[in-house]
Amino acid sequence: MKSERLKVKGMFLLIFLSIFNFQFSICRAQLLYEISGNGARSKSYVLATNRYVEMQFLDTIPNVFKCFGKCDKVLTEFAMQDYEALAALRQAALLPDSIILRNFYGEKEYEFIDNSLRINIGMNLEQLCRMKPSYLTELYRAELMKEWLRYDEQKSMESFFENVAAERNMPVIGLDNIGETMYMLFDREPFHWQCKELIKVMEYPENEVKQERTLRQMYLDGRLSDMAYQVEGPDNKTSLSFSDYKVWCQRNKEWVKRLKPYLTEGKCFITLNAVYLGGDKGLLEQLRAAGYRVRPVNRGIKNNKTDVYEKGI
Repeated sequence: MKSERLKVKGMFLLIFLSIFNFQFSICRAQLLYEISGNGARSKSYVLATNRYVEMQFLDTIPNVFKCFGKCDKVLTEFAMQDYEALAALRQAALLPDSIILRNFYGEKEYEFIDNSLRINIGMNLEQLCRMKPSYLTELYRAELMKEWLRYDEQKSMESFFENVAAERNMPVIGLDNIGETMYMLFDREPFHWQCKELIKVMEYPENEVKQERTLRQMYLDGRLSDMAYQVEGPDNKTSLSFSDYKVWCQRNKEWVKRLKPYLTEGKCFITLNAVYLGGDKGLLEQLRAAGYRVRPVNRGIKNNKTDVYEKGI
């Protein structure tokens, strides 16, 4: 009898631990947050996004459309609906006439870049030599993700709510102005480092793919802090490095200041790349430090996750 009672107790303990672990995993899987307090007249919401996840994944995030429906404005990193700004960005991607890209590479390096672009993008350096190395790096990375992660810009969740807001004539507001966006995209790294980074990405494309694959899985699991630490960590050898993370952390502080009047008014729907949000220096913690109450909308609700099949690399 004693042994039977011990077995029953052991069974109950296992069940309890299983439930506890399940609930713990549920609480971690959060991508949608509510912002209130600190003088806010009504609630606002922030959604973590990932460009390599398709928009159909939004259907698995409970209450995301309900929260969006309560809002009257969308805030994001850069308002892609501003076509004049997009034209300015295209111009900013061009090298000054005084700089010739060939002068920054040896003959073999230049030939290697030329071949890599032609094979992966379908254009060579003769066609792209007026573009900044940072632009070429992102162009090359995008093609890698299309091939290995099945990335499709038209199906990406990243700009979904911006596009819906534009269709409904809701304001879409960028947290960065055009000058800051141009700097972040094309000029935050010295030119000589941009040149080295372009070579490195083409020499070790598997590092870029593995990093984005890891970040995407962390995103699907709702592990925002882990995403921040993945970029911040010393083992990160990709083009999105610790130096980029430091820039993001500093920008988060500035974004909290810029968000204040909008959050005070309330009814904001904020969509931002998930890597900006998590961690002790992420935007969520910066908002808490500024006095806002930030908590998951879907506390205790499990996010369904979709399995995405892709090539191995």
